Amino acid sequence: MTSPEPGPAGPGVPVPERGAWLRRGISRNGGPLVEDREVVWLQAGSYYADSRGFAGTTSFDGSQVHFHHLTGEPGEDAGTFRWEGGNLVERGTNADGSTFLEIWTPLPGTDEDGTCGSWSGPDHHVVRVGRHVVHVDSRTGTYWRL
Repeated sequence: MTSPEPGPAGPGVPVPERGAWLRRGISRNGGPLVEDREVVWLQAGSYYADSRGFAGTTSFDGSQVHFHHLTGEPGEDAGTFRWEGGNLVERGTNADGSTFLEIWTPLPGTDEDGTCGSWSGPDHHVVRVGRHVVHVDSRTGTYWRL
């Protein structure tokens, strides 16, 4: 895969309040766009879960979306989202200063029965959007399609 051209300058868009997304590729620090594993991100209101092993809440400051990690891998990252066709393209910076670009494609099966929610406990967080579920705990993130 090759890296897409940089998007237009200016503020980004907030993430949709409900969505299931499959990552199609990631570029780290300006490198080539690659994908080496299945990564799914679910968003239910302000709560999210990422199958890489972190979950928490999102906030939007009018330009960037901030991912506040509350369960799993510690940290916080921020990205600017833009629509490019049917994909969400995220450009951001990790807490360590490294940069990334990720391409996210919507997954089907998010509206079949209207089920959407987020649940958490002392050491876990679960987000469900339609047929998609991501569970995150202190050890790992797991994705299921129901």
